[in-house]
Amino acid sequence: MKKETKILEGIISITSKGTGYVRIDDGTKTPNKDKKDDIEIDSMHLNTALHGDTVEVIIHSKNSKGRIVGEVTKIISRAKNGFSGVLEEENSMFFLKPDDTKMYTDILILKEDLNNAKVGEKVFVEIISWKDSHKAPKGKVVKILGKPGDNNTEMFSIAIERGFVAEFPDAVEAEARAIEKKGITEKDTSGRRDFRDILTFTIDPDDAKDFDDAISFKKVTSSPLLRGRVGGGEEELYEIGVHIADVSHYLQTGTELDKEARKRGTSVYLVDRTIPMLPEALSNDLCSLVPNQDRLCMAAVFVVDKNAQVKSEWFGKTVIHSKKRLTYASAEKIINDKNAELHEELFTLNEMAKKLTEERFAKGAISLDQEEVKFVLDENAVPIKVILKERGDSNRLIEEFMLLANKKVAERMSVDDKGKKLKIPLGGVFVYRVHDLPNKEKMESLALMLKGLGYKTTMNKGIIPSAELNKILKDFEHKNEKDTIHKSIIRSMAKAVYSTKNIGHYGLAFEYYTHFTSPIRRYPDVMVHRLLEDNILGKKIDTEKWAEYEKISIKSSEQEKRASDAERTSIKYKQVEYMSSRVGQVFDGIVSGVTEWGLYVEEKETKCEGLIRVRDLGDDFYIFNEKKTELVGQKKKKKYSLGDRIKIKVKNVDSVKKTIDYELV
Repeated sequence: MKKETKILEGIISITSKGTGYVRIDDGTKTPNKDKKDDIEIDSMHLNTALHGDTVEVIIHSKNSKGRIVGEVTKIISRAKNGFSGVLEEENSMFFLKPDDTKMYTDILILKEDLNNAKVGEKVFVEIISWKDSHKAPKGKVVKILGKPGDNNTEMFSIAIERGFVAEFPDAVEAEARAIEKKGITEKDTSGRRDFRDILTFTIDPDDAKDFDDAISFKKVTSSPLLRGRVGGGEEELYEIGVHIADVSHYLQTGTELDKEARKRGTSVYLVDRTIPMLPEALSNDLCSLVPNQDRLCMAAVFVVDKNAQVKSEWFGKTVIHSKKRLTYASAEKIINDKNAELHEELFTLNEMAKKLTEERFAKGAISLDQEEVKFVLDENAVPIKVILKERGDSNRLIEEFMLLANKKVAERMSVDDKGKKLKIPLGGVFVYRVHDLPNKEKMESLALMLKGLGYKTTMNKGIIPSAELNKILKDFEHKNEKDTIHKSIIRSMAKAVYSTKNIGHYGLAFEYYTHFTSPIRRYPDVMVHRLLEDNILGKKIDTEKWAEYEKISIKSSEQEKRASDAERTSIKYKQVEYMSSRVGQVFDGIVSGVTEWGLYVEEKETKCEGLIRVRDLGDDFYIFNEKKTELVGQKKKKKYSLGDRIKIKVKNVDSVKKTIDYELV
């Protein structure tokens, strides 16, 4: 009897060497299966599949390492059809050499499809035909980006490669301008809870252009949220409002504006520019909670005690008038200056934020704050200095109250008045921000790396407990290996995504969590506002629309991933550009990675990471000890391990591949 061929579906990941791996979603709630379960596809059996494509595969057998191997039989959907790179010519044939290292073939371009592009220019090319995997795909130039190495060219390339463009269609801009021109009318403010006479302010980075969120603060003896009056000095209570720009008031479903925002999914923050989700007429003006202007909001308002325990809560539409636009730096000064205006309010909020942080970590939250770099650019956008962003109490203050609002909105939609979990969210459907358990295989690798550093870990069902991860981070706080350990822990984690199916948020240790606080720059927050408003008004969502919300959630998660990749790539590009003018200079470095082919080293001050190849170590023959994550010289027994401080010299910089080569001094 002939054995039935099983056809499976999944998303393919392709390495820079051209080997594919397909992870099959079997419908279980926990997708973090062992990577050895992925189906391996060699380059001969990709059949034109590209990185990120959704594909059909058939299984062939298992290889000598026990890995399941297979073949792509159908491309269900392409992750992308366009690639940027430099236009080249050889033997009167034009082709694109893609910048994307996971694009394993050049793209052939016929003369009639050049669209006035010239050899040597950076262009964006779309694949128009590719049926035979043994031949190069055919493409056409759809946009000339400019001269390779030019800042604007490279930033355009990074963005468009991932599907983001700065320009909005004319119809979208026209709708936004019409809304801006109309402004805020008396009709818009009627029916809203009025906070215009209550102290309200924003705290944001000094270079922020749009302001999603504001905080209102007042001491209370009575409040619409409380039953009866609190008096006689019984208890200190505060009414704290988290007011979020009411983007959904302006973004009506079915409009060109809403369709474009849904398509974009998110704003993108490159080193020298922002590609917004909404036109500036809304993002930087009418929706932005600027000071001294009335603004429409959706809010979560809490009455809390001095220990940040929520006594009562209210959700709904508000109108505010921000009294102050604070930066993180100015807020930090106010917190530490007893004589400063707003000191009492900010100091009180800061003490509450600390209590909220303690409560989160007591319940198992993980400290995953990473050091971030910021570039000082000259008038030509050339980096002249790289500095580390500082995170002070003011950053954490805002973060904790945003987390509180997000958590409480999710609970409001998922738990009844008696605290009982609902099988189906209020209104029928809700959009959660979920974070799955860590991948067990990655956790094993993390434990092995820590063991090599002399740190023995305990495992519970294949996972290092969150309390132990926090202890590890604390123990390494002032050691050279700190950043490497931090990055390794983050890499072992699942990625947070949007979903209508709630599995909780592992990293924050929240059973219910959503994104409610940034609708100017995230489309899921707009959906959450709409669902919350519908629920407040007693509306039910039609069951046939539930699947649409899940579809948008998946798309938004994909867009977020692309935006994050674009942001990281722009940072890497600027780090490479920074080091390109410093070839031959000597720096202090810290070993951030050890592999069989060499040492990855981060320059201490700027975090510019580069590679010292094994052949450039020079003084010995080095062997990689995987168990201890170190390179060991066979004659002199010299060892290089994670966290080692070394002197490095910039040997070479490749701006096209965005790589830095260092050598030992």
